[in-house]
Amino acid sequence: MQCLCIGVNDCAESVKRYITNELKKLNKLNNNCSVKDSVDLDGSTSVICTINQDEKNTPEYDQLILSISNGLADYIIEEYEEKLILRIINSNYCYFNSIEKKEILRLALFIIRNSDKNFLNSIFQIRRRNIIIRKLVDYFESSDKVILDGFVNFRLKDYMKDLEEVVDKAVDDFLTEREYKEFICLLRYFVDIQEPKFNVIHVLVSYDNKYILLDENKKEITNECIQEFMNDIPEGEINYDDLLVSSLITMAPKKVIVHSASSFRNKELLETIKNVFWGKAIICPECELCLVKVARSENKS
Repeated sequence: MQCLCIGVNDCAESVKRYITNELKKLNKLNNNCSVKDSVDLDGSTSVICTINQDEKNTPEYDQLILSISNGLADYIIEEYEEKLILRIINSNYCYFNSIEKKEILRLALFIIRNSDKNFLNSIFQIRRRNIIIRKLVDYFESSDKVILDGFVNFRLKDYMKDLEEVVDKAVDDFLTEREYKEFICLLRYFVDIQEPKFNVIHVLVSYDNKYILLDENKKEITNECIQEFMNDIPEGEINYDDLLVSSLITMAPKKVIVHSASSFRNKELLETIKNVFWGKAIICPECELCLVKVARSENKS
């Protein structure tokens, strides 16, 4: 009979739950392995995994150790990861204030919990978990007792390095987002200090992904709005997204109505228009202009 002792402080029930969930997948609980908590004489709490094997070097024993390590890895990720990320932020980026650190933590957790569900993040998540499992399995080859806090703090350097990379990415995202917000505030200021040249400007997408501007009477004013910018830009270097934003800022309309928003290839452009013209921009759900645009597009195709 083999015993593994896992020092867990005050979280014995949670650790037991993670381990037993893994053992149940193998149908090994009770018959081949039992899990219980124990309080030592010094008051410390441990989880004791008793394995009904006389020898360690058997495939079945290795499978049980792997399952226990899987359970512990899931527990570490769930219960330690956020605390470790916050520790890295406080250590490596101490110059940010508490509000900024909280936002960086939010961004890091968004990245690490695979919130956008992309393939690379899924691979990264699997890698982190496998690092912990491998370290635990290696550790149990030479020791029957592990103190979980000490293991996390001193044995998971590769895992901590991965978390540091996540925090670095979160900081980059935070700074980029902050710069974007500052830029939007500046553009919003330019709009606010100008006298509106139009009450309403309607924005539509043309067939070649340029933009058509109409006034409140639905008269086209595209050339009137963009001509001064077109004269200063070489033909091959025209960015029509930037041209649209610059034109709208210069015209400073009291209201901007965007039609057929689904036709916009650059969805960030829509967010920029909404942010710059905060409270003034409307995304039209559907109207005659939207329908005419769709009908003409279908006829063209």
